[in-house]
Amino acid sequence: MTGLGEVNYPMFETDWENNKEYFSMLEVFAGFSGLFSTSETPFLDYRLVENIFCVAFQAENKARDCSAFDARIDNYGVGIKTFILEKQPKFEKIAEFNKLKEKLDQLNGEELARALAEFRNERILTANRLYNVNQRIYHIVSRHRHGLRIFNTPYDFINPDSIKVLKDNNVGLTFKDNSNEYKFNRSKTVLMRKFCLPDQYHDVAIKIIENPFAEIKKLTAQMTSTSCDNPVVSFKPNLRPGKDYVILPLYSTKNKEKEVPEKSGLNQWNAGGRPRDENEIYIPIPSKIRHHCEHFFPKRDQHFILYLPDNNQLKAKVCQDDGKALMTDPNKELGDWLLRKIMNLKPGTLVTREVLNKLGFDSVYIIKYKNDTGEDVYRINVTDSKYESYENFIKGFQ
Repeated sequence: MTGLGEVNYPMFETDWENNKEYFSMLEVFAGFSGLFSTSETPFLDYRLVENIFCVAFQAENKARDCSAFDARIDNYGVGIKTFILEKQPKFEKIAEFNKLKEKLDQLNGEELARALAEFRNERILTANRLYNVNQRIYHIVSRHRHGLRIFNTPYDFINPDSIKVLKDNNVGLTFKDNSNEYKFNRSKTVLMRKFCLPDQYHDVAIKIIENPFAEIKKLTAQMTSTSCDNPVVSFKPNLRPGKDYVILPLYSTKNKEKEVPEKSGLNQWNAGGRPRDENEIYIPIPSKIRHHCEHFFPKRDQHFILYLPDNNQLKAKVCQDDGKALMTDPNKELGDWLLRKIMNLKPGTLVTREVLNKLGFDSVYIIKYKNDTGEDVYRINVTDSKYESYENFIKGFQ
C-alpha cells in the first residue's frame, strides 16, 4: 500500500472497558428508548452516542467537522458508529462522494474500486493531517434485542493492491481488499463497509423503561421544585450564524461554476506583479458576509488569534479593499497549513474545483468566542461541502 504507512490498532491507551461513567450513561439513555420506539431493541441516536463518548472519555468532538473522524483522543482519531447488529455482519456507511459522482459514473469494476480506494484513503489522510493524529480506530455501539454490544475495530485504509471485485451492476459495486469488504451505491455515491462482531466486546444489558413519560414528569417536577431555590440557570446557547460563526468559501462566488481563481484566493501565490512566496494565499470574504456579518471580524488590519484544529495558533487579520480577504501574518503561514498540511499539495500546484471535490470540502467555518481574559479569539476548520457549504450558510440571511 504505497504512501499510506503502517498503522497499529491497539485499544485506547486509557482503560476504556473500566469507564463506568460511559456505560452507565449509555444504559440510562437507552432505557428511555420507549420515547421513540416500541421495539425491544434499544434506540440510541448516533449524535447522542458521539456526545456521550466525548463526555465520558474527555475527547474532542469532531462529529460536526468535515472529517473522517467523530472524535479525537490524544493521537487517536476515532470513528463512532451505532447500528443494529444481531448475528449477521452489517454494512454501514463510511463515506459519501456526491461531488465526485460525475467522475465515478464513468467507471466500472476494478477501476471504480481503485478510484474509491484513492478517494477514501485521501479523506483519511486529510483527517490525519488536520488533527495531527497517527492512530485510528472505530468505536462501535451495536444494538440488539435487550442490550448493547460495544467494541473497537480497526480503522483501515483500503488497500488498492489487494482489491478483488465481487459484484458489479447498475445498482452498485461490491469489492474487498485483504482486510474488509465494501459496497458502493451508485445512485447515492455512498461507500459502505462490512462490520463484524469481533471476539472481544463489552455487553451492556438494557432495561427499557415501560412508561418513560412518567419518569420525564418526575424529573420535570423535581426541576420545577428546585427552580425557586436557584432561579438563575446557566446554559450555553446554540451558535448564532453571523454572530458566533461564519462560513467562508474557498472559491469565487462571482461565477456559477464556483471555480477557484488561478491568480487569487488559494492561488494568490500564482499572481503576478511581484515575487511571491509559494504558500501565499488568502481566504475570500464575500460581500454578502461583509454585509450580513459586518461585526464578526475585527476591523481591517487589526490582528487576532486564529486557532487551528490541532490547537496551534496563527496571527490573522482582515485585509484588502473593503476587507475582502482573510490572511495571516506572515501571510505564508495560512498557505502552509491549508495547502501543504491539509490539502497535501506540492508547491506550484493550482487549487481547482476538482481538488476541492476530491478532498470533500470547499469552505471553511470560523467560530468566535471569548478566551479566559475576555478577548475575542477565533477557531478555523474545514467544512463538509454537502451540509455546511457557504451557499447553505448565506441562505439563512436571505
